[in-house]
Amino acid sequence: MKTVTPIFPPLESVTRPAVDTAAAAYYLNRQQQTLRGWACHEDGPLRPIRVNGRLAWPTQKIRELLDVASA
Repeated sequence: MKTVTPIFPPLESVTRPAVDTAAAAYYLNRQQQTLRGWACHEDGPLRPIRVNGRLAWPTQKIRELLDVASA
């Protein structure tokens, strides 16, 4: 069985203020579960925003962490 890898736009072109866990994991080259662990233990380099029980990762903070310029 093949797994389908979602295609995400380059981080420089993302205009949303926050991205979901799958996108954040892709940009940070980490597993989604790693980011969920950071959120749960509050010990990672980023802190998510919780919106109705879901995690949203600030796009600007991801850019700063990776030293990527915004569009």
